[in-house]
Amino acid sequence: MLILGIDPGMAIVGYSVLKSGNSDLELVSSGSIQTCSDKSTPQRLLEIYEDMCTIIEKFKPDISSIEKLFYFKNQKTIIPVAEARGVILMALEKYKIPIYEFTPLEVKQNLTGFGRADKKEVEKMVKITLNQENLPTLDDTVDSIAMAICCHRCCVNSQLVKQ
Repeated sequence: MLILGIDPGMAIVGYSVLKSGNSDLELVSSGSIQTCSDKSTPQRLLEIYEDMCTIIEKFKPDISSIEKLFYFKNQKTIIPVAEARGVILMALEKYKIPIYEFTPLEVKQNLTGFGRADKKEVEKMVKITLNQENLPTLDDTVDSIAMAICCHRCCVNSQLVKQ
């Protein structure tokens, strides 16, 4: 089973594809979609949508996991992130990819056992889970891997029904 993990954003969308084996997870691919701030919002959203469609067509994931917005410290970025998330959800729906949503708190709780864990603790658990010392350098990409791991643990392993 292939799981597409997504950390949405307007400037950077982190994504990862994990392959779920019998008892282990393998990082198949990871990266980011980066848009230029000198482009208009509609141009940036179209770029995110088209790149997400390309990723979906290339890897053909079975399920997806995306960060659920529930609270945002920076009020200036909530709307652009929500807009980017919207076009990502549209791309996933276009290809009929089941969508699972998790808050950052849920992901941290799932990976570390502590919902207020910091980025270093999450990164450490991603390394341990994947049995891999080197991870991508962008936090957004690592967050997308954590999102996919959480989805695997909550949805694939326990066979929960889509919410």
